[in-house]
Amino acid sequence: MKIKEIVEMSTDELLTKRRDLRQERLHLRLQQQSGQLEQPSRLRLLRRDVARIETILSQRAKQPQSIPAVEPKAKKK
Repeated sequence: MKIKEIVEMSTDELLTKRRDLRQERLHLRLQQQSGQLEQPSRLRLLRRDVARIETILSQRAKQPQSIPAVEPKAKKK
C-alpha cells in the first residue's frame, strides 16, 4: 500500500483498514507458528502498512483543528 493511497483515505477508513491488517497479521503469525505460512514476506509488508497508517493517524491527531477566527474586541477610548 502506497503512502499516497493512505493519505487520501478518511480517518474512519484508516481505522478500519488498520484493524483488518492487524487481524490478517494475526492469522499469518498463527500460520507461521504451525509451519503453514507460504509467504513469510507478507508479514513484513503488513507490519509496514500498519506503521504507515498509524503514522498518518498520529499526524492527523496532532494537527490543530480549524478554529473559527475571532475578531478582536474594539478598544475603549
